[in-house]
Amino acid sequence: MTPARPALPAPLGRRLRRLRRSALRHRRPVAAVLAGLAVATALQSSAAPPEPTVPVLVAAHDLAPGSVLGAADLTVAAFRPASVPQGTVGLPAAVGHRLVGPVRAGEPLTDVRLLDDALLARYPGATAVPVRLGDADAAALLRVGDRVTLLAADPQASGPAVAVAEAAPVLALPRPRREHAGLTGGALVVLALDAGTARVVAGAASRSFLSAAVVR
Repeated sequence: MTPARPALPAPLGRRLRRLRRSALRHRRPVAAVLAGLAVATALQSSAAPPEPTVPVLVAAHDLAPGSVLGAADLTVAAFRPASVPQGTVGLPAAVGHRLVGPVRAGEPLTDVRLLDDALLARYPGATAVPVRLGDADAAALLRVGDRVTLLAADPQASGPAVAVAEAAPVLALPRPRREHAGLTGGALVVLALDAGTARVVAGAASRSFLSAAVVR
């Protein structure tokens, strides 16, 4: 014969009964929470590892054409290997070089954005001047090293075009960024010009259509 359990004091018995009823009322929400935690743990354990990235040198802020790059103009960003453009350069190759075209903040630095200093050194007293030609197809026919006569024509007038630069050497032919291709019209070329001619060209560019004729 099993001995009878001693009776609990009435206050303690009532407290235990309340605890059991509370546990029974909340068992479903507690079970749901535990099930959710189990699913989250399973998903986390089965998730694919993050895709690897590589460091790429990019512009730390918007950079204007003709800028000479310093360390403060550059930073490093993580790119997926498949998204890294061809021709990216490292910090030693970029610092001290001049840009041949504008670069947006966060844009990778590539070799076609940098001016070859050896080219400019061939023209003492000249500076590298980015010039936008109105006809992109004609600009595509130019090559680095060509000499061009720069012609300015007023689109609102019927007079002849005026030469604003003679036998200007072509230093670089920047390729437009894909996302901006065709938005601004024309094409950018970088010419070696003396200071006086650069001012004349800048004035003509603000009011005229510029074109280039190759000379020998």
